[in-house]
Amino acid sequence: MEYLKTFIDGYSGYASYLRNTILTPNWHNYFYWLLLVSVFFFLLELLKPWRENQPIFRKNFWLDFFYMFFNFFLFSLIFYNAASNMVVELFNDIILWAISFDLQASNPLSGWPAWAILITGFLVSDFIQWWVHRLLHHSPALWEFHKVHHSVEQMGFAAHLRYHWMENVVYRTIQYLPLALMGIGLYDFFIIHIFTLAVGHYNHSNISVPGWISGGVMGILIGLVIAMGGFDINLLHQPDIGQQALVVVISTMVGVFILGKAMKIVFNSPEMHIWHHSYDLPKNKPFGINFGITLAIWDYIFGTAYIPFSGKDIRLGFPNVERFPGTFLSQLFYGFSGREAAPPPMEDNDLPPA
Repeated sequence: MEYLKTFIDGYSGYASYLRNTILTPNWHNYFYWLLLVSVFFFLLELLKPWRENQPIFRKNFWLDFFYMFFNFFLFSLIFYNAASNMVVELFNDIILWAISFDLQASNPLSGWPAWAILITGFLVSDFIQWWVHRLLHHSPALWEFHKVHHSVEQMGFAAHLRYHWMENVVYRTIQYLPLALMGIGLYDFFIIHIFTLAVGHYNHSNISVPGWISGGVMGILIGLVIAMGGFDINLLHQPDIGQQALVVVISTMVGVFILGKAMKIVFNSPEMHIWHHSYDLPKNKPFGINFGITLAIWDYIFGTAYIPFSGKDIRLGFPNVERFPGTFLSQLFYGFSGREAAPPPMEDNDLPPA
């Protein structure tokens, strides 16, 4: 009954939470971060589109726009705020009962500086998501849910969050345990989530950005964090405005001339991710390619990277995508029945390492 009460209490305060979220914009507000990031990439698509002949309000743009708020805000946050409290409490009780271990008080990252916690949490989270993404393609049952995301036939930033709500359940269920054991808190997860939101919008967007530009942007962000002493980075002691400006300029130059050369190998990009959505997959990779969520390095490490030429105008989707349900309500429960034939069996080189 205690867990049920925790669950109910999580939902009972949602009306107040929703009202406060919309009426009180601030830097810790998911809703306005989603709006800000979305408007930014919409303007980039408007000003300099990669596929010039693709309409700004492309096919299913408004469906994707609704999915952004349903998955990122309505379903994801409502479910997470209510159910996660119960899961955390239940998990803590199990751990305490089994090994007398306090999950919240004892974790391997205790005492680490904020920047180290964020980097470690991001790397672990992205690596887990990469394997979950492969699972969505390899499992016949999960692929039926994942088809909602791959039903995109014209790519744009909003396609990032067009996915079946069951993916929230799968990703969060598998991610929770390792991140919780590491002691990744809600504030850490918030920062990681906003960063991955921006990169996810970027790699689905109808733009093509040279590596030196994306490297420069990364350099600016790193420089600002160093100059302002954010995330427990204390390289500068009581700097004046001149020192801060110099740090940002140097960091930007490093981003342009050094990071820029590696940005599209380290991070996912529109030029790479478009191939993940390709209608025609390589014959030796029937389960898919370029599974990177934020980082591309996992695909290069595990041999699933594939960019044979510019994918600017390739066909997107999957066989019979033209017959896939095209409305939100018809996709809401898709995947629970009427599944098509399973994909071909995995080859030995597609299996994860033991």
